[in-house]
Amino acid sequence: MITVGLDVHESILSTSPRQRRDLLGRVHAAGLDHVVVADHVSFHGGRGFDGLVSATAALTSNDDLPVLLGVYQLALRHPTTVARQLASVSQLAPGRLILGVGVGGEDRSEPLNCGVDPSTRGRRLDESLRVLRALASGEAVDHSGEFFELKDARVLPAPTPRIPIVIGGSSAAAVRRTVRFGDGWLGIFCSARRFAATREQIAEVAQQEGRPLPSWYGLNLWCGIDTQASRARQLVAERMERLYHLPYEKFERLAPAGTPEQVGEWLLPYLEAGCEHFTLVATSTSWEAGVEYTAEVKRYLLEHAPA
Repeated sequence: MITVGLDVHESILSTSPRQRRDLLGRVHAAGLDHVVVADHVSFHGGRGFDGLVSATAALTSNDDLPVLLGVYQLALRHPTTVARQLASVSQLAPGRLILGVGVGGEDRSEPLNCGVDPSTRGRRLDESLRVLRALASGEAVDHSGEFFELKDARVLPAPTPRIPIVIGGSSAAAVRRTVRFGDGWLGIFCSARRFAATREQIAEVAQQEGRPLPSWYGLNLWCGIDTQASRARQLVAERMERLYHLPYEKFERLAPAGTPEQVGEWLLPYLEAGCEHFTLVATSTSWEAGVEYTAEVKRYLLEHAPA
């Protein structure tokens, strides 16, 4: 099953409640399957957006759309407080949140200013996931690890249904993390060839460790979309350079720009690589245009998907 969603975190944070309801209503009416919000604490000089706050705003502004949080900087928070937030979000919108987590790393000052040693971030994330999974059961948890100590810790009510966790990243550590803690894997800045190879690696590790094979495979894609390819490129370049403080040319190979048909065509190799869930961080002249063009990309993928 192919699903296509739209990243809305900047629109969520810059619009009124009525505008948010209109935006998400249009996303749903256009036939898109989900929306996505992002997360950073203090990125490249202080920019950021709290993923769970944005997810809550999206979930409570529409009664139907699922929300993917992709990806949440879990290693920069304490897993018990995150478990409480997730339990509360689940009460507000049960079964509609997918939690994506990743190790991050583009800006070393971000973890440092959260009291986290960047060199231990991967181990901290693994331990956080272990604790978060345990707390999600609603049972009392005793835990003594490298980073966290819990004694008779419990978070109630337990999320029902359980909140799926998907792992971002394509390193060997991310592959192991997906098998041990994840329900799926989310590719970010990833070529179609790398996507297929990572899926194969996940299957190999799952077999080696005797664990179930994760069933959810998705792609988070920065792109510019417009009726004019040159304008689409300018739009996405300006937005990415403003956030990442790097020239667009550093991302261009994995962040396409063009018409909806061109972006859809660019995504076809990912279908062949086993991707079923697409999220577009689509930069357009307006959010209304972004919704329209993303829906066109979905139609293109459905029409051209391998039989």
